[in-house]
Amino acid sequence: MAFGQAVRAARVAQAIAQDEFAALAGISRSHMGKIERGEHVPTLPLILKISMALKISAAELIAATESNLRNPTEA
Repeated sequence: MAFGQAVRAARVAQAIAQDEFAALAGISRSHMGKIERGEHVPTLPLILKISMALKISAAELIAATESNLRNPTEA
């Protein structure tokens, strides 16, 4: 869930719709939805694809995930 929250926050901050983002990342929209809802834990290659599509480093994405784990919020 924490990773999905980090992805969603970065995507929304860039005003990218989920279906558009999924296409940019080369991931199906339904799979992207599962990642954002925390129903699927992505592999490292998928994390790298997502970070490249967001135009941020994987390290930034993981740091945001760690922050979400330390400070959980209701979705």
